[in-house]
Amino acid sequence: MEPMSINYDFFSSSPEEDLGIEVISGQRLSYDRPGLRAAKRLIDLAICICALPIILPVLVLCAIAVKLDDPAGPVLFVKERVGRGGRLFKMYKFRSMAHTASDDKSHQQFMQAFVNGQIGQQTTGEVFKPKAQVTRVGRFLRKTSLDELPQLINVLKGEMSIVGPRPNLPWEVEAYKLWHHGRLEVLPGITGLAQVHGRSSIPFEQIVKYDIDYVENMSLALDFKIMLMTAKVVLKGFGAR
Repeated sequence: MEPMSINYDFFSSSPEEDLGIEVISGQRLSYDRPGLRAAKRLIDLAICICALPIILPVLVLCAIAVKLDDPAGPVLFVKERVGRGGRLFKMYKFRSMAHTASDDKSHQQFMQAFVNGQIGQQTTGEVFKPKAQVTRVGRFLRKTSLDELPQLINVLKGEMSIVGPRPNLPWEVEAYKLWHHGRLEVLPGITGLAQVHGRSSIPFEQIVKYDIDYVENMSLALDFKIMLMTAKVVLKGFGAR
């Protein structure tokens, strides 16, 4: 697919002391190194392959649960997202909403206000994800983040990485400020620096600051730290929607 037309600028926020990050403002850093990108790719593939015997039964059980809970709808929710360099790809999730639910319009209204700093993230659920539209199984999948597991398919296809900024919808990217586009310099991820610092409980501007910090300081050591912190966050169910 053709990449979106985007401009890049960069923003550096304060260092993340708990992860040992030192931000150097205005410089292109780790993500410019092809060797690092290749190493990340190999680790992504190794994790997916090694975890397959454990994850496959979980995927099957989740798929069965989704279908039994709402038989009329599909198992997977597939939506076009914006990846590295503005390239579009189809991202997979387990469906967590009733098949008759349509949240596109209210979601778009919310995100436009959210990106512009006109609304707090804590209202997300009420604005574009009414609880009545979320299935019983869907609530559990979201709480445990199991709805994100199908994105391992995107990782295997090279469209995503295990760690990186979360991918946005095309019209969400169109609402970006100039410096927000820096998060498109790397492959999007299943988890990232923002996800271990509040997930859906922090403002969009702070999410992007975390993502830019990650882009400017990307390393294998940082990825492993984020993975460990993700496990802790998921077990606590913190910030899940």
